[in-house]
Amino acid sequence: MANSDIKENEDFYYNEQGYKVFTEQFHLKRGYCCKNGCKHCPYGYDKKTDTFKQKNLKK
Repeated sequence: MANSDIKENEDFYYNEQGYKVFTEQFHLKRGYCCKNGCKHCPYGYDKKTDTFKQKNLKK
């Protein structure tokens, strides 16, 4: 995914500290977990335990 494909307010936003925060939509578009413990990780990764939590999938 090229940087030009990333859209502000859709794929990311800036938090109060000025950091770029990627959205769940961005992570799903990327298609894999980076294991950085992202705030909106749709894959259920827990950085503290280095494990994936079971996520309830919406039907």
